[in-house]
Amino acid sequence: MKTKKIPMRSCIITKEKYAKQELIRVVRTPDGQVIIDLTGKQNGKGAYLKKDISVFEKAKKSKALDRTLDTNVPEEIYEELYELVK
Repeated sequence: MKTKKIPMRSCIITKEKYAKQELIRVVRTPDGQVIIDLTGKQNGKGAYLKKDISVFEKAKKSKALDRTLDTNVPEEIYEELYELVK
């Protein structure tokens, strides 16, 4: 019997590879909105973050999400990320 392949993705802050389910995906949709994609299937440019508050703080401070998604990430997105981990 064939084993199912587990999709791996890299956190943009820690550069470590994790299973896709262990990360949170933030997406810039084709119309320019920035949203948190809990399904992992939303259209648009995505960036993955480890589910850790210190990673979110580092992303906010270094503006890594802004650079990766080529847009300004609203403050509300960071607040939603904090709420998801709590």
